[in-house]
Amino acid sequence: MGHDHDEATGHDEAGHSHSEDEHGEHSHDHGEHEHDSDHDHSHEEHTHDDHHAHDAEGVDIGVLTVSTSRTLDDDPAGDIIATACEDAGHKIAERRLVADEMDAIEDAVASLLDDGVDVVLTTGGTGLTPDDVTVDAIEPLFDRPVPGFGELFRWLSYEEVGPMAMASRATAGVVDDRLVFCLPGSENAARTGAEKLVAPAVGHLLGLVRR
Repeated sequence: MGHDHDEATGHDEAGHSHSEDEHGEHSHDHGEHEHDSDHDHSHEEHTHDDHHAHDAEGVDIGVLTVSTSRTLDDDPAGDIIATACEDAGHKIAERRLVADEMDAIEDAVASLLDDGVDVVLTTGGTGLTPDDVTVDAIEPLFDRPVPGFGELFRWLSYEEVGPMAMASRATAGVVDDRLVFCLPGSENAARTGAEKLVAPAVGHLLGLVRR
């Protein structure tokens, strides 16, 4: 802005007879500048569209509840996850329940993937107690981890529960060309993970995995 003022002052000192033309040229330059800005903005929108060109839509999701005390008829965390994903336009292809046993959890996740789901969301068994074995059972299946999921989940949880958020081992990873997310079993934690992280982003993440 200061540079423009200096130029205007220079024009006045050069003579009033040319001020109109010079101001006209200045106005023309300003118009060109606005045009360039519009062009840059369109380019940014085009780049944004390209970035999401491979997004998967209507992802088929399997929900696996890990618990020895719940049933599929009494599964509030699983219900929350299913609703969040359906509200985002995804399909719940299957829901299962399995006990807190490593072999059973691993077999259930592998079976869901064999059935053709694009994504598996587990709920339960991600804490620090001896019977929280979901992460231990599933991490060996990962071809690549997705550490950002757990990092973001614990950051969001910290805002809700404070330093106790560090007790969660929520995680995610890529298995072949599919994704697996391990969420806690509490209703609030399941809602945080499903509504704020998985449901809005899973189509884009799956598109990246399959690109």
